[in-house]
Amino acid sequence: MNTKTLLTGQVLTFSGDPFAAPWQDCVHISAQGGVLLEGGHIAAVGAADALRAAHQGAAEVAYGDKLIMPGFVDAHVHYPQTGIIASWGKRLIDWLNTYTFPEETRFDDPDYAQDIARRYLDLTLSHGTTTVCSYATSHPTSVDAIFQAAAANGQRIVAGKTCMDRNAPVGLRDTAQSAYDDSKALLARWHGQARATYAITPRFSPTSTPEQLDALGALWSEHPDALMQTHISEQVDEIAWVKDLYPGARDYLDTYEAHGLLGPRGVYGHAIHMQPREIDRLAEVGAAVVHCPTSNTFIGSGLFDLAGMTARMRVGLATDTGGGSSFSMLRTMAAAYEIAQLRGTAVHAGQLLWLATAGSAQSLHLGDKIGALAAGHEGDICVLDLASTPAIAQRSSRARDVWDAVFATLMMGDDRAVADVWVHGRRRNAQEHPNV
Repeated sequence: MNTKTLLTGQVLTFSGDPFAAPWQDCVHISAQGGVLLEGGHIAAVGAADALRAAHQGAAEVAYGDKLIMPGFVDAHVHYPQTGIIASWGKRLIDWLNTYTFPEETRFDDPDYAQDIARRYLDLTLSHGTTTVCSYATSHPTSVDAIFQAAAANGQRIVAGKTCMDRNAPVGLRDTAQSAYDDSKALLARWHGQARATYAITPRFSPTSTPEQLDALGALWSEHPDALMQTHISEQVDEIAWVKDLYPGARDYLDTYEAHGLLGPRGVYGHAIHMQPREIDRLAEVGAAVVHCPTSNTFIGSGLFDLAGMTARMRVGLATDTGGGSSFSMLRTMAAAYEIAQLRGTAVHAGQLLWLATAGSAQSLHLGDKIGALAAGHEGDICVLDLASTPAIAQRSSRARDVWDAVFATLMMGDDRAVADVWVHGRRRNAQEHPNV
């Protein structure tokens, strides 16, 4: 096997944040581009002819007019909800009690947890997703399972034990002390190992007592290089519940801030119904929020302010499996576009692709490792067929330019559009080409 592999085709690169500057200045597609892989990393990106001439011993995989781009980065998921995705007809709190909590109680079984973890990662890889940031359950076995499955695949992974000591079934509740102890042990076992990052994970304020939030805030202060992930302001009835449970808090964000759970490495899912003070504080500390469009529409949560939030802070994009109704970041980008349209903003295809890759990577503090095709980055790559179905092909044939063709795939595509996936420089999902 050759130590160098050259991928050639249409290549997507970024030179900036397309929400902070005109997208035309930040997002680029080279029609005759190349990406050189070596030792699990991207060694070079440039014109295909120049890379061929400079690396004549490299094995070439020619993708023609397919789009070579970074692997998708899904910044907020619940892998234990894989089996209950697309469950009918509930608001958030009822949905948790009816579907989520009963399923999550099964993850004290290591074999079950390992089976779902492997199934989830296989499904997401088939959709071109190479990195996920996932909640586990309250069982340490569920955390070990997703880290082990990702390590077996060579994938980058962010995950943590979901902590809950109230308003949840007995089989899912821990305590303030056990949440601290379990999370500390899991963090020591997994954080920084291979391609793993640990995220301290209170589910959300309604399922944690102030004592538990204090304990997790203390753990984060002891390990400030870890991430902290949680939910905020997903639904209006949830916000009312938080107000009842924390009557002394200024707002929802204050329930985290008062207990040491607000900081630059905090990742806050949903963030739909935010107050001005909350937005100001998130922006001030450099925290990130994550847009979960298919989940927000499926569970009826509301319309995220993408334009407003990207103007103030880092924003990631996510499927939110299984509240979200798809494993596909293509479907997620389509939903993000539609929600932005309802709020009066037409998001460009280049901005959507940035959100689903570099934007999500930056929200997880991994932007120096993944999310872009750049020398030194890890070799996580998705290759999109821009004419993957008859419906898309007939639209693509009429495209005015490459961005017109890309947009059609973002709006209409699914896993059939994913022609190939590379994880840390290894081919994982070849549909058309022999193994290299």
